[in-house]
Amino acid sequence: MGAVALTPLALGLGLTGMLVSLGLPIWLAYRGWSVLLLAPLGAMLAAGISGEPVLAHWTQTFMASAARSVGQFFPLFLLGALFGKLMEDSGSVQAIASFMTQRLGARRAMLAVVIGGALVTYGGVSLFVAFYVLAPMAQALFQEANIPRRLMPPAIALGTSTFTMSALPGTPAIQNAIPIPFLGTTPFAAPGLGVIASLVMAGFGLWWLDRQEARARALGEGFTTQAAEHPMPEIGAAHDAGLVGERATVSQSFDPVEIDHGHVSPIIPSFGIAIAPLVIVVGVNFIMNVVVLPRLDASYLAEVRWGATSLGAVGGVWGVCVALGVAIVTLVLLKQARLTALPAFALVREWVLGIGSGPLVSLAVATNLLAALTGSASGGMTIALDALGSTYLQLAAQHHIDPALLHRVAVISSGTLDSLPHNGAVVTLFAVCGSTHRESYRDIVMVGIVGALLALVIVIAIGSVAGSF
Repeated sequence: MGAVALTPLALGLGLTGMLVSLGLPIWLAYRGWSVLLLAPLGAMLAAGISGEPVLAHWTQTFMASAARSVGQFFPLFLLGALFGKLMEDSGSVQAIASFMTQRLGARRAMLAVVIGGALVTYGGVSLFVAFYVLAPMAQALFQEANIPRRLMPPAIALGTSTFTMSALPGTPAIQNAIPIPFLGTTPFAAPGLGVIASLVMAGFGLWWLDRQEARARALGEGFTTQAAEHPMPEIGAAHDAGLVGERATVSQSFDPVEIDHGHVSPIIPSFGIAIAPLVIVVGVNFIMNVVVLPRLDASYLAEVRWGATSLGAVGGVWGVCVALGVAIVTLVLLKQARLTALPAFALVREWVLGIGSGPLVSLAVATNLLAALTGSASGGMTIALDALGSTYLQLAAQHHIDPALLHRVAVISSGTLDSLPHNGAVVTLFAVCGSTHRESYRDIVMVGIVGALLALVIVIAIGSVAGSF
């Protein structure tokens, strides 16, 4: 991208547009607006305030970028949605949740919810499917332990939307797959640093939740049903399902309206059978990336008809797709009984690249800012790497930085400021738990943003000294 000459007025308007396009969707999200409207609205506002052609940006920039991203990762969306739906319909997710409830009980309600969420999402279950299964489990545990309902969303978010999304090596989350074609890495990039980041996120989040639980008990605050004020949504209710369906558009799952269709067997499988597909996803993914793909002769990918690409650019996505495919077949066999291109962005780009302390810090800042602007971890990271990926690879080579370290920093960075109030997953989680931004968002910030930022700082510090491992 060449340098863009901007007048002070045009520059001011462009930056103002970016700020308004971030602030207004946040305010509207608090008022319950759909993400389907907020995403294009924010982009169009940024274009309009900057004096750019709004319709051209909508059809030629916003939609073109969205279509390119969907096209690149559609196999993961499709297989991830199918796998999550099969795990739910087969009773596997419910079996895992019941197992955690029985083993840990109400005395460790927080830990049970976090571990349950981590198991199902690290195993490839869609975030939104996990929300619907974990919310009733959390409600039963919290009611028995007399823990305030407002702590349900942050407990579920910690287990589903933090370390299992951005840090644990090999996670099948889309966020962990996005850097692969840009950096030529694998889902297991920088595994040691990923484990360290996971421990920091989980440890900090659990510490905060335990602290909030103790504080609530000291104040005499306990569980309240709040049935009239914040009823738990029933998926079969048309108005609730429609609302959640609108807000779940950033997920990998099927439309929640379809969840009640068909007949699901009431038989719940054993914990061993329930968790087997999750183990298969992780195991096959590892084997594909470490054993199978490095031995393939994929020189044909350099031909134009295959996109003039390389195995390094597509191998990671292939590995996750094969892993999910094998797990889907396993589920079917085991469970048959139940089934932004604005000119002002050039200035932001140059500012980000000019940040001191090297490309790791620069990449972290860029991804954080774009995840905040889009309210999406995957969206922010895709924009950052699409615009700056090749530049960061060049800088990494100059500074002798392993691309795997760039991968892990980018993925962890995407899972920080994405959890702003207008994020679709945050809005849906509150709806499922019968809570509100006012009641629970502060704790979401602590377990979903502060803990992730702390882990990011530690990973950059260790990676800068010891490199990738």
